[in-house]
Amino acid sequence: MACRSDIDLATLHQHRLEERLHYGFDWCGAHGSSQRQQQQQRLTHYNEQLIRHSVTQQRQRLITPGGYYKVDHTDARTDKDAISSKVKENIANNNQRQTQAQSQSQQQPEDDFTDTTRRSRSGTWPRTRSLNAPSPFQQFGPCGRIMKNSAMVMQIQDPASQRLTWYKPPLTVLVIKKKDSQVLLPFVQLVEWLVQEKNMVVWVESAVLEDKLLRDDVKLDQESAKFRQVHEYHTGVRARFLALREKLVTFKDGRDDLTDRIDFIVCLGGDGTLLYASQLFQRSVPPVMAFYLGSLGFLTPFQCDNFQEQVTNVLEGHAALTLRSRLRCVMHRKGERRKESLQQQEQRPNLKQRWHHDSEFNGPHAGSNNNSSSSNNNNNSILVLNEVVINRGPSPYLSNIDIFLDGKYITSVQGDGLIVSTPTGSTAYAAAAGASMIHPSVPAILVTPICPHSLSFRPIVVPAGVELKISISPDSRNTSRVSFDGRNDQELNHGDSLRVTTSIYPVPSICAQDQISDWFDSLAEGLHWNVRKRQKCLDELSDLTTSSSEDTLDEFDNLKIYDA
Repeated sequence: MACRSDIDLATLHQHRLEERLHYGFDWCGAHGSSQRQQQQQRLTHYNEQLIRHSVTQQRQRLITPGGYYKVDHTDARTDKDAISSKVKENIANNNQRQTQAQSQSQQQPEDDFTDTTRRSRSGTWPRTRSLNAPSPFQQFGPCGRIMKNSAMVMQIQDPASQRLTWYKPPLTVLVIKKKDSQVLLPFVQLVEWLVQEKNMVVWVESAVLEDKLLRDDVKLDQESAKFRQVHEYHTGVRARFLALREKLVTFKDGRDDLTDRIDFIVCLGGDGTLLYASQLFQRSVPPVMAFYLGSLGFLTPFQCDNFQEQVTNVLEGHAALTLRSRLRCVMHRKGERRKESLQQQEQRPNLKQRWHHDSEFNGPHAGSNNNSSSSNNNNNSILVLNEVVINRGPSPYLSNIDIFLDGKYITSVQGDGLIVSTPTGSTAYAAAAGASMIHPSVPAILVTPICPHSLSFRPIVVPAGVELKISISPDSRNTSRVSFDGRNDQELNHGDSLRVTTSIYPVPSICAQDQISDWFDSLAEGLHWNVRKRQKCLDELSDLTTSSSEDTLDEFDNLKIYDA
């Protein structure tokens, strides 16, 4: 078993010291000389402690019987000299870097290092760390280690390195717009540019051609005065759209299948347009570029001011991606469960077929206790981007819902209902119910109760690979209602169950900047996250601290007389 020697530990401490030193000089370079002197004193003290710690550790290894490895006195003396020389060399390098930092600080004013500078640097500097957690060390003490299983090894790409690329030029684009008159002009401009400049085949919903504001055969005498005014205002936009009408390809939701027909999606509106795009594609989703033309705009990072340049960059493959995970929900009715169990007994699929079928529902790394889901029909599943909500509906009684995780009973919810959401949906209904907000790149499932009749029921976060089973408790007084992203409202009866797990088909959302900057900008601009009036510094309150209590009371009495 490989073990770290004292010189390796010293090198590890040395690397940590260098990282701390770099950060210290970057910080001290923008502040006064007193801070730099204090930082240098701390680093010198840290070097001395490093030498003492290494020598003490070597002596303990020599005295303790049955150590990890053997070290004689000559090696210990040699290692001590090597560590001392290494530390002295590091101190010399630190002094040289301090001199360079002082010279740079004299050339640049101290006020240049501000909060705005930090924010701009975070979005422009290339990332040196992965967004994924570091791979854990797989040895625990002298004897323990993780048992390796080749079937369970998986490779996860760093979300920060996920960028869009086209293995062939995109030809078809689906344009989804919000039902609002203010979106007509940007919609027509975008479609006209895609057809004439980019020579792309544009798909739109059939309801767009039926929009009265984009038609000339509307009987205006039967419409209201406000509609006639708006219709007349969009005369020029309507003429441009009618010239492109014959070049557009239409589809109807629920009737036409868009699988493998669309290369690229552009959304014009609010967050609902992105949810609608997710609903249209229940399997693989083309890259989605969302423009902010709605009210909230949490999932729409792009602006329509210079859409030509932004869309061109995306079509050329210069864009970062955020893979927004979705939940796969399957309803199991009471009568269907017995029928499925009989089919399982007749078919008895082997382990290889079961693994191949389970990989589509539970992912390629699902547990062995999810075999009951192997008989699910793909047509009965619904993929949601935000959340699936189980509520009591119009019933006056509390919902009594049982939750199972990978077949194990967890708890029962007594309240108004339950929210099972993705990290993307954690800033939607779940956030309003008191849940934490999770970054979309975090693989997790969020379980949030709705107004639970308990003071200790807090929202929980479970791994993305588990399977949740939700059913009505046998002693529940009523049934429940289930909705998927606010749509497809269904009733959950006694004996029915809802199985929820992470889908293998995420929504590739194109970033305007990067995965981190877009999310925090949405928190700040859309939800006004952590917006508070700044606390005054002590200089502004010096007049109150230096004044006596009698003066304050006299001023208060004068104010009362003045008010009278």
